[in-house]
Amino acid sequence: MRYQPISILSLRSFMILILSCITININFGFLGTPSLQTLSLDGHLSFHENYHASRDFGNRHQFLPLAVLHPKSVSDIATTIMHVWQMGSGSELTVAARGHGHSLQGQAQAHRGVVINMESFSGLEKQMRVHTGKSPYVDAYGGELWINILQETLKYGLAPKSWTDYLHLTVGGTLSNAGISGQAFRHGPQISNVHQLEVVTGKGEVLNCSEEQNADLFHGVLGGLGQFGIITRARISLEPAPKMVKWIRVLYSDFSTFTRDQEHLISAENTFDYIEGFVIINRTGLLNNWRSSFNPQDPVQASQFESDGRKLFCLELAKHFNPDEIDTTNKEIENLLSQLGYISSTLFLSEVSYIEFLDRVHVSEVKLRSKGLWEVPHPWLNLLIPRSKIHDFAKEVFGNILTDTSNGPILIYPVHKSKWDNRTSVVLPEGDVFYLVAFLTSAVPSSTGTDGLEHILTQNKRILDFCEAAHLGVKQYLPHYTTQKEWRAHFGPRWQVFMQRKTAYDPLAILAPGQKIFQKAISIL
Repeated sequence: MRYQPISILSLRSFMILILSCITININFGFLGTPSLQTLSLDGHLSFHENYHASRDFGNRHQFLPLAVLHPKSVSDIATTIMHVWQMGSGSELTVAARGHGHSLQGQAQAHRGVVINMESFSGLEKQMRVHTGKSPYVDAYGGELWINILQETLKYGLAPKSWTDYLHLTVGGTLSNAGISGQAFRHGPQISNVHQLEVVTGKGEVLNCSEEQNADLFHGVLGGLGQFGIITRARISLEPAPKMVKWIRVLYSDFSTFTRDQEHLISAENTFDYIEGFVIINRTGLLNNWRSSFNPQDPVQASQFESDGRKLFCLELAKHFNPDEIDTTNKEIENLLSQLGYISSTLFLSEVSYIEFLDRVHVSEVKLRSKGLWEVPHPWLNLLIPRSKIHDFAKEVFGNILTDTSNGPILIYPVHKSKWDNRTSVVLPEGDVFYLVAFLTSAVPSSTGTDGLEHILTQNKRILDFCEAAHLGVKQYLPHYTTQKEWRAHFGPRWQVFMQRKTAYDPLAILAPGQKIFQKAISIL
């Protein structure tokens, strides 16, 4: 065989082609840097030492951004997003808003993009404005922590109506999901208690929206997973705040009785102000820990109670009151408890301030941080399950999949679907009542046992596989999928509306790339 000699011209053409490809690749990653540096901002962009923005509470995914924006004004956020928008499809830059970094699957990260540090605001831009009167509310910046809102509104004897269990989260973060806790059966999630939003869209537009103004954007952003805009301010409904809380826990060994009582309480006219529950799998030590902060109704009976390794179900309740109402409150609690079928020797009570009750999880955080057990992987799994399927779910999951122990709290409690606005982006299961079941697990680093990350992930997969095979109609809360096909299945018939909103408010798919719902289309021409 004779080889044809390669001409110098052909070789030069080949090398130019290779170098062009390299140049395109480099430009995709770094072309945005010089242009970002030219932006006129009240705050600043940092391009180095941004590792903190590549981590989150889930502690499983790390994607390093090209830059972190530390805004001092809403204008900074709008200017940066508009700049990325104007760069068009020739740039791979994306933008993610990061609040307190409590995401689980890298949702607030932007690989080689721009992460907005929403907590960097200060001064007048961040100032809260509390409005008293017949329908009180507070205007708060989207990067504000809920604990700070609580502390400010309490100065006026007011507080938001609906909460999450953990208050060291930002307003924009929880409103982009839903925000749910033990008050949701009465008031709905946090997204049902918002009057107005200020939003920066994927085009860099700053828009005010409510049910009367830009209503489609308003409903889309609430529970919209950050896909349509970044929440920079929210008007949140308030109510008179109590001073004290009666905090109660009782135990059940029968799941049917446990769920029957939960469903009775959330539907009763006069009931508790907070209703949650959790599952205890072979963790007798948890009962002993209660005794440090909860007083048993009958110390003798309580000391004789033995779990014998059984699965137990705890009903957690709270009743608000002011000091001058203590006698009436005690009678109401006694009457409500008399209607329930819990194990009589397991009535534990505590009396705490309202803020102490709402900020209860932070106490655990401080303890875990002191032991180096906070910044570990958190492969959480949060599910919304129709009431009609909760017994099928419990029988398989609590009876067969989770048999020996659990690696964190397992929450379970029902809420009314009527308290949720179906115009928002949140996807809910069928039925008038559904349960939140949250597996809030923590993995021990480097462990290969049942408390290791791989074991917990396998366990989560078994739970999801069962839900799908048994056709339970389960929906994920704080959802995470890796393909658009899975996201389509998650949204079901609401996918089309979600797509239309994306096209309208973030047509280049600039925002929230970490959710992996849409991928920015890159043009190399």
